Amino acid sequence: MAKLYFRYGAMNSGKSTALLQAAFNYEERGHRVLLAKPALDTKGDAAILSRLGVTRDADFLLAPADSALEVFTEHRRRVAHETGEDVSCLLVDEAQFLDGEQVDDLLRIALLEGIPVLAYGIRTDFQTVAFPGSRRLLEVAHSLEELKTICRCGRKAIFNGRRFGDTFVFDGDQVAIDGTTVTYESLCGVCYLQESGGRLSTPTRSTNISEESPE
Repeated sequence: MAKLYFRYGAMNSGKSTALLQAAFNYEERGHRVLLAKPALDTKGDAAILSRLGVTRDADFLLAPADSALEVFTEHRRRVAHETGEDVSCLLVDEAQFLDGEQVDDLLRIALLEGIPVLAYGIRTDFQTVAFPGSRRLLEVAHSLEELKTICRCGRKAIFNGRRFGDTFVFDGDQVAIDGTTVTYESLCGVCYLQESGGRLSTPTRSTNISEESPE
């Protein structure tokens, strides 16, 4: 039985690198794969970017209103028409930006179409609140794997701090695409609380700050 896998981690934990390595491993053994990412992630346009400098274009983008199952089926047919071969795996980058129904479609692709789906993404935002896509993946994925990275203090990083210049900010939209560029730093719980003054989350979502969406 094919399965839905969710591989998650804080920013800079090598998620996109791991996805591209998984695609390479499949193709090295003669298998066809499809790579996808949400259109909401504007970093690199259609490209999947690794911090190590490896880049590869996604085969398709998923807009918020798209049916992931229908778009996947269309591209699966294209691959079969062009190559005479079936797709062996679907790999999805930045899966936190999917909506719940798109994640359910990933599960349908695995269970009803028999195609393994490997989804990579961030679990929580800069306010420690789960992204909708990540929340649903944590609920329905067959396999959960944490990709680890370290905080500046040497502890395991679990949170994502948002910086505006040299200052950490804790208010704003969960996903902010346009405007002033911000950066991110992966932090352990202790360092996050020190920077936030003990604050873990807030319902405030107003300021539109540009998201330089890292891997």
